[in-house]
Amino acid sequence: MEPVTVGVICLCLFFLLIYVGMPIGFAFMVVGFLGFGLVRNFQSASYLLASVPYTWASSYSMVVIPLFILMGQFAYESRISEDLYAVAYKWAGSQPGGIALATTVACTLFAACTGSSLASAATMGTVAIPELRRFKYSPRLATGCVAAGGTLGILIPPSVVFIVYGILTGTSIGKLFIAGIVPGLLVSLSFLTLIYVRCALNPALGPRGPKILWNERFRSLWGVWGMLTLFVVIIGGLYLGLFTPTEAGAAGAFASFIIVFLRKRLKWHDFSAAILGTVKTTAMIFMILIGAQIFNGFLTLSGIPAKLASFVGGLPVPTYVTVIAVLFMYVPLGMLMDGLPMILLTLPTIFPIISNLGYDPIWFGVLVCMMCELANITPPMGMNLYIIKGVAGPETPIQEVVMGAMPFTVVLMVCVAIIFIFPQIALTLPQLMR
Repeated sequence: MEPVTVGVICLCLFFLLIYVGMPIGFAFMVVGFLGFGLVRNFQSASYLLASVPYTWASSYSMVVIPLFILMGQFAYESRISEDLYAVAYKWAGSQPGGIALATTVACTLFAACTGSSLASAATMGTVAIPELRRFKYSPRLATGCVAAGGTLGILIPPSVVFIVYGILTGTSIGKLFIAGIVPGLLVSLSFLTLIYVRCALNPALGPRGPKILWNERFRSLWGVWGMLTLFVVIIGGLYLGLFTPTEAGAAGAFASFIIVFLRKRLKWHDFSAAILGTVKTTAMIFMILIGAQIFNGFLTLSGIPAKLASFVGGLPVPTYVTVIAVLFMYVPLGMLMDGLPMILLTLPTIFPIISNLGYDPIWFGVLVCMMCELANITPPMGMNLYIIKGVAGPETPIQEVVMGAMPFTVVLMVCVAIIFIFPQIALTLPQLMR
């Protein structure tokens, strides 16, 4: 068979394996090995299977992943999310939809500590949903705001998706981190505006919380010193050129350890849970990355990316139409798989096209990350939806969570359009970096 034919058949096999429940990393590996063997020979495929895991697992650039995950685990075990929620609650709780506003603000702040959408959704859902229920918030608004707010974890730095994108495309991870700040704040502000307007028009959706005295509000700010320290250490060091991304991860992990130690919240059980959580998450991400590299080796050999790039580049349409088509492609893909596997599957084919068209890889990385956000709250496979369903309990059906997240998906798509039309929103800060 022709290599392209083998490639198409193996792609169908890949989606079949995902459908029957095979872990994404193993699906990448099995299909990549089989396809490489069919296109070239199985001796070469065996060499690929033996060499790629060691090459990637021993790469210095990969060290940045467990370091930032460890930082997020320390932040999680120190219950910093509860402090952030308490501060946001006292400052925003008395407004229309105030508890939902506080939840979104706390998600924004917590995103700067974790880098993970799933961790943000699970942690903030545990803290916020009982409060939202206590104040008789609409179940749809309660679950939707937490599911959507959790997506900020993969856009506001440090972001695991930015790290993986940078490794795969050779783009500066530090500049990607800095580029995510303003778009992340834009998405957060858009979510806040949506909640405020909806609750102002229909107070039954989100009643106001109790009024808090100003002296209590200012006293509560002490609860954010840990998060601010982490943010200043990581982002300040990257922006000023004091750290490489790997050094920033090490500094962030060490700073988060010191913070939880000083706050006397680091019991042995919490410390061991943070280490175990880091090992599990790192192993999962490494398995997906290694499998994706084997799969991408086969995909390149099949000639599909080159033929597709040539075909798209020769289309008689403006280049921006091509980019829009690529972004829209992520919408149905996001309905079928999580954000990280989605970019691992598509980047080897898509990134050369975008590069050949002359677009900035950092700008495109921000757009891809935002599409991953969208994937996390898009049914039927949006992982944040299922996490919030699990946190909310059996009394909240998954349909309620999905319907609650729908208005936020529309707002997120509007934000993608804004970044697309005005690239400097994402590029100004990276261009000012040292």
